[in-house]
Amino acid sequence: MTATARAALVAVAVVVADQAVKALVRSSIDRGDAVDLFLRIKLVNVRNNGIAFGAFAGGGVVLVIFAVAALAALLIFFARHRDRPLVWLPTGLLIGGAAGNLIDRVRDGAVTDFIDFPWWPAFNVADIAITFGVLTLLYVLEGPPRRA
Repeated sequence: MTATARAALVAVAVVVADQAVKALVRSSIDRGDAVDLFLRIKLVNVRNNGIAFGAFAGGGVVLVIFAVAALAALLIFFARHRDRPLVWLPTGLLIGGAAGNLIDRVRDGAVTDFIDFPWWPAFNVADIAITFGVLTLLYVLEGPPRRA
């Protein structure tokens, strides 16, 4: 399987998982409500109309344009570096996470967040994919030396 196919498969899996869980949350928890899980961790149904941690709330179209530009930059990076080992993994995670949140933003004007730790802003599956995508990208770029 090619690096492009692997990245696409990861991206599609992230979008499907993200959108499925968000739909489940929206259909089973009223907006603004919370369900206690354990250790003060809650499932919530909240909307974030900003970016990470609610920054730039109300950014609307500007945030969509920014997300599309970031995705374009990521695709250019991937096209230039697809021969690097494992580069398909962070690319797929980042594209899938960004696309999952972009779908919400275009459809609803805000992103559905549902995992709420007492000391951290609420987040979702797409946010998890983006976080692991950045960490994995750092590893791919700066990890152990590559063999010639």
